[in-house]
Amino acid sequence: MVLGGAVMALAAAAAGGVWALQDSPSTPAQNASALPTATVARTDMVSTADVDGTLSFAGRYTVLAAGGGRITWLPRTGGVIERGERVYGVNGHGVPLFYGSTPFWRDLKPEMSDGRDVLELERNLVALGYGSGLAVDRSFTSATAQAVKAWQKDLGVKRTGAVKPGDVVMQPSAIRVTKVEAITGAAAGGTVLTASGTKRRISVKLPVSEQNLARKGAEVRVTLPGGKTATGRISSVGSVATAGSANSQSQTGDGTQNATIPVHIALDGTNGAGILDGGPATVGFTSTEHKDVLAVPINALLAAADGSYKVNVVDAAGNVRPVPVKLGIFDGDAVEVGGDLDAGMKVQVPRS
Repeated sequence: MVLGGAVMALAAAAAGGVWALQDSPSTPAQNASALPTATVARTDMVSTADVDGTLSFAGRYTVLAAGGGRITWLPRTGGVIERGERVYGVNGHGVPLFYGSTPFWRDLKPEMSDGRDVLELERNLVALGYGSGLAVDRSFTSATAQAVKAWQKDLGVKRTGAVKPGDVVMQPSAIRVTKVEAITGAAAGGTVLTASGTKRRISVKLPVSEQNLARKGAEVRVTLPGGKTATGRISSVGSVATAGSANSQSQTGDGTQNATIPVHIALDGTNGAGILDGGPATVGFTSTEHKDVLAVPINALLAAADGSYKVNVVDAAGNVRPVPVKLGIFDGDAVEVGGDLDAGMKVQVPRS
């Protein structure tokens, strides 16, 4: 946001230091060789509001066993399972993962039609390479049965040409095992494991008073543990506010004043997160954006007692003249400036 008066002085000082203004407009030209210079740049500036959040994997899924038998194999916690790979084992054979939104609730067999579950079955068979001559629709044809038999042969199970609800695990996409609930040798029933999605995300509790900062699809800056940075985009913005935490010293109305909404951010890639499964993170939401403006390093500013600012401009001959500037938004170590300046000019900065 655009800052003013003492607030600007504090913000600039915190970001990198502001010189105390010693010169006056009548200061004669002086040789600039004693101090380094920086270039006045024309650029786009973005001011951000930082909010703390949590890094985790998106989604939460529960895998249930059906069809009876005994559990003979279980995956490891942290393992990633993709389409066609076994999620758990029953009676010595694997129960594979299919992608879809409709779980199988009935036996699927020839001459069935008008079924969303049939459509999901055929989509998965084609994706796994069993689609020769198969029309992906809502009808279980002889071609569907042949594809099922080829798939069953590769699984090492009886080639019936039909599929029962317990023959596959249906989830929206690949899963990552977060907790194994079952044990080998136990009857196959109930919860086998819980899982998450495979993509990392940041979850933030954003104050309702700042909800205008969160727009679905907007880019944000993310700081991860260890100081690593990444970019991300807002994937969802909640519409239900949650009251702020209450305690014995809370005042009436604190819950509404401190209410927050959930905001989720999808990271662009995973390089920044590395091998981390979770941890704290800070999200920088864009509060103000100014395009094609002039900017100088914050430490080029000269602060006066009356709250005004100047920069020392150095010409090609090495002469120095103070130029009054008005400050705009801060972006990292730079600040937007307005005044008698042009891009490419040189301004003095302190020696590091």
